[in-house]
Amino acid sequence: MKARLIGFGALEIDGRRYDEDVVIERGQVRKRKKKPSRPYRDTYGHTPLSAAEAIPWHGRRLIVGTGAQGALPVMPEVVEEARRRGIELVTVPTAEACELIRSCPSGDVNAVLHVTC
Repeated sequence: MKARLIGFGALEIDGRRYDEDVVIERGQVRKRKKKPSRPYRDTYGHTPLSAAEAIPWHGRRLIVGTGAQGALPVMPEVVEEARRRGIELVTVPTAEACELIRSCPSGDVNAVLHVTC
């Protein structure tokens, strides 16, 4: 799977441009639905990644792209749930997350990618 951060606010995945956060689940791309995490925005100063979202918990590894500057907060409940499920949670800036995705077989990719901050 070919993924890259084009710039602040934009990704390209397999030749298609995305101007919003995305979730990749078993190689399929969809828009990230942040609404379940919005109640935590005031606490974190930004809408974090919370366990209330539809996170792709399949496979052995979940890649979280934390934004162009790495500022997306990942709530402790997400870290704990990954640990409980035996999933390696990799949280890195989105450009680095894209590099990791490129090295994975397409069907094995599970990721949440933030495109701003």
